[in-house]
Order: sequence, then C-alpha cells, then structure tokens
Amino acid sequence: MKEEVIFWCCNKQQHTRGLVMRLTKPTLFTNMPVTCEDRDLPGDLFGRLMKEDPSTIKGAEALMLGEMLTLPQNFGNIFLGETFSSYISVHNDSTQEVKDILVKADLQTSSQRLNLSASNNTVTELKPESCIDDVIHHEVKEIGTHILVCAVSYTTQAGEKLYFRKFFKFQVLKPLDVKTKFYNAETDEVFLEAQIQNITTSPMFMEKVSLEPSMMYNVTELNTVETGDEGTSTFGKMSYLQPMDTRQYLYCLKPKSEFAEKAGVIKGVTVIGKLDIVWKTNLGEKGRLQTSQLQRMAPGYGDVRLSLEMIPDTVNLEEPFDITCKITNCSERTMDLVLEMCNTRSIHWCGVSGRQLGKVSPSASLSLPLKLLSSVQGLQSISGLRLTDTFLKRTYEYDDIAQVCVVCPYMSRES
Repeated sequence: MKEEVIFWCCNKQQHTRGLVMRLTKPTLFTNMPVTCEDRDLPGDLFGRLMKEDPSTIKGAEALMLGEMLTLPQNFGNIFLGETFSSYISVHNDSTQEVKDILVKADLQTSSQRLNLSASNNTVTELKPESCIDDVIHHEVKEIGTHILVCAVSYTTQAGEKLYFRKFFKFQVLKPLDVKTKFYNAETDEVFLEAQIQNITTSPMFMEKVSLEPSMMYNVTELNTVETGDEGTSTFGKMSYLQPMDTRQYLYCLKPKSEFAEKAGVIKGVTVIGKLDIVWKTNLGEKGRLQTSQLQRMAPGYGDVRLSLEMIPDTVNLEEPFDITCKITNCSERTMDLVLEMCNTRSIHWCGVSGRQLGKVSPSASLSLPLKLLSSVQGLQSISGLRLTDTFLKRTYEYDDIAQVCVVCPYMSRES
C-alpha cells in the first residue's frame, strides 16, 4: 500500500504535529522499449541495454510492462463507489509529556458530516517522540466536494488545553455513466436495457452487473449464451471495459404468479428495481455502485386490454389459421362485451361477428380463440377487431394487433 502525504501540520507551541496520508495501491511500471535490426548502426546495443535494465521482464524485454511497481506520485482520483482509506499519525515533538489526547477525523460532504475515527476515546498520555496512529476507511457514496477534517486536542503539563485542526478538500468523480431503456411487451413482461460506459481513464474489470427486481417481479438475465451445462458470457471470458467503452446488458422481468392475474395492479407498477454494479481497477481495487430505484412509464392499456396468447409465425395463403386472444378488463367496473370482426383488404375473419362474450369483472380476463385467413402474400398485419361495452355503449378498436408471414404453398422452388 502506498502512503501519500495529504498534510503535515503542527501547532504554534510545537508540542505535537499531525501527519495524514492517503493509502492507495501502486501501479505496474511501464517502460518504452527501443529496438533496431542487427544490421542497423547500433547493432545489438539496444538489446543488451534492455537486458541489463532491472525493470524489464527477463526473456521478454521488448514488452512495455515490467515486473516493478510504481508508487503514485500525486493524490490521484477518487471515484464514487470506491473506498477512501487514510493513515493519520499524531507525533509528540516536544520534550514534555502531554495528556488527554483526542484525535478526531470527520468527512464533510454536501449533505452530511461523518465521523470516521475508529475510536473517540482519549489517550491518557503521549510521551516525547511517541505517536498515535489511526487508519480510517470510508466507502464514498456521494459525488462532488468532500472535506476531510482532522482535529487534535490535548493538555500540556502546565494544564493548558490546546487544539489544532486541518482541512483537506478533494473531489469525488463519477466512474460510470448508466443509461436505461424499458420495453413493455404484450405479455406483461418488461425488458430492461442498461448501457454502462466507463468514463474513467483506466480499464475496469466488470465483476458483477445484476438487477435486483422489485417485489412484484422475477428477473432473468439475458447476458449469457447456453453452451452445454454452463452459460458463456456474451462479452467473452475477459470482462474488461476499456476507457470510454460502452456495454449493453439486457434483463427480462416477469410478474410473479400472485400478481400476474391482477391486471390493474401490474398496469400501475412503475418501480422495476435497481442495478448493482461491482468492478475492479488496477491491482484489484474494488468499487461498487447501486442505482436508485429504476422507474418506467406505465403502459396505457385503457379500460380493455387485448393481447395475443398464441399466433403462428408463418401461414399458407388462403388457408384458415388459428389465433388465441386474451381480453382483460383493466377498469374498475364490470363490462358486458360484444365482439365484432371487420375484414380488411388482406385479412378475412372466419366466424360470427357480433357475438356476446358475456360479463367480465374488474381485473378478470378471458381467452378467445379465433380463426382467420389471408388472401395476400407477404407480411400481413392483423386488424379489424372491435369490442363494445353494452353498458356504456362504448366501442374499443384494435388494429395492427400482430403481424404474420403469408406464403404460397404451391410455389415451386427453383433448383
């Protein structure tokens, strides 16, 4: 661990002085190899110099990465989600013993003041040339300006109470840029796409990116490809995110069984869950971020929702095929529904139009099998369903419900 000086201060009576250092890990040393061909003027001079260089790797001198470590030469950057560590030392420089020493370290943020001292108890005495040491840790949870306040109070042999303190200001930066997109499926499923960008200047190892769903949903990660018994990450074995690179993560949320049949409840749910992101940098320094609760725009289904439970992908031209619709009452009143089927230029419904579907209670649903055929080839849109509530004399129109590919079974294939 590297100890980097943040401040060194002493009081005017020169009894004690305080030393604060930031604890951070070193980096791997890199050099710039210089090589040439044997027939060039330097000959093997550069090769011999690199072999003699203690910072190069034996047998791989031409690599930029060496075997040595470099201590940080400046304070460095502190990012949101990382752990800030610091070493505090109070040293008695005088020839006299001091008593009742109290060392306190606070961290002031834009919203709160935190006490980071491991112990708030006073030290009875501090002999000359002796010191009091403390190491503080804090997981950074806010961006912006932070002020580390270190204060020391003590009593001299003459009974005089003395006090001094020092302020150190530093900025906490944002390491990741997270953007989310929601897609509401007809089957009450919600797909979440999370775009995560590394906005630091160094690579990151993405240890974990998971979604913690809200109480009404179960989540399935769609970031692996099943190969045999084990799943392989879509990002490969080495999950590194280079500076300014962006990666997309996909999740599917399905309503839990106890909420799946409650159309009114699912309709109004906007809170989906929160992302939990864990990464490592440099020599294993860990960082962690949790987003706030992610919220989607609740889909507007209206009073009556019509969705498809079953539909074929491909059908034959002028041959009847079956679909199954699900009708859900999303209102707070009972409905008496009548179904009307209107033909379009390419889609023709088979069956009786204007039939009674009966009463549907609030949040209740019913399955409706239907038969139809297409008279035109190609990708055709299914339209023309009408539901009328006889209580309020209100008609709900449903067009472009789905699309189906219509092919001609008699067309011979060219050999």
